[in-house]
Amino acid sequence: MSQASTTEEATLAHSYLFLRRGIGVIGLALPFVLVLAKLIVDGGGLLNSISGYYYTDVRDVFVGSMCAVGIFLLSYRGYDTLDDIAADLAAVAAFGVAFFPTTPVNPSQTDRVIGTMHLVFASVFFLTLAYFCLFEFTKSNTANPTRRKVQRNGVYVACGVIIVASLVLIAVFGLFLSSETASLRPALWLESAAILAFGVAWLTKGEAILGDLTPAPAPAPDPTPQAAA
Repeated sequence: MSQASTTEEATLAHSYLFLRRGIGVIGLALPFVLVLAKLIVDGGGLLNSISGYYYTDVRDVFVGSMCAVGIFLLSYRGYDTLDDIAADLAAVAAFGVAFFPTTPVNPSQTDRVIGTMHLVFASVFFLTLAYFCLFEFTKSNTANPTRRKVQRNGVYVACGVIIVASLVLIAVFGLFLSSETASLRPALWLESAAILAFGVAWLTKGEAILGDLTPAPAPAPDPTPQAAA
């Protein structure tokens, strides 16, 4: 393989690492930025869900972040065709979450339809991210993965389980929510947990967390001639 080809492959690998890290940073930052920015700009207390911040003055932050994630996912290329399809599907879902807002407090019939579409896009988005964590990110191109790769796989599985569990609990609370439970804002915390897990998984995939250790260089040979035994 020529030096130019090796350099090009190394540059491409670094680009994908930065791309994955960019997706992860957005996921980690989004819940904190939305909550804090809303408190600073609008005041008032916490909302009932992350999607509800669409109806505040930090709407552009929410929409811009989801669009950025969508663009990154469209640019992402994974292990195989199925990986690429999953990334494209998650990207479309991210755009759908951004442009089809959740149902407002006093909805019209149109608002309810759009809100239902938001739920569908959000479900597809999170389930696809869970698929990445549980099935794609855990793949290895070697039969003997490094210790760090094994540790990263543990992080991926944990993040995937958190995302799926959060979705299930959101559905349960949505069906059996009481006024006392609603005051605790379970959807907000569970959505935040799923988004944070998504961010951690992609940062780990970008090797910002548990990156492979560079092997220590082999010791230089001793230039002193050895005496004959």
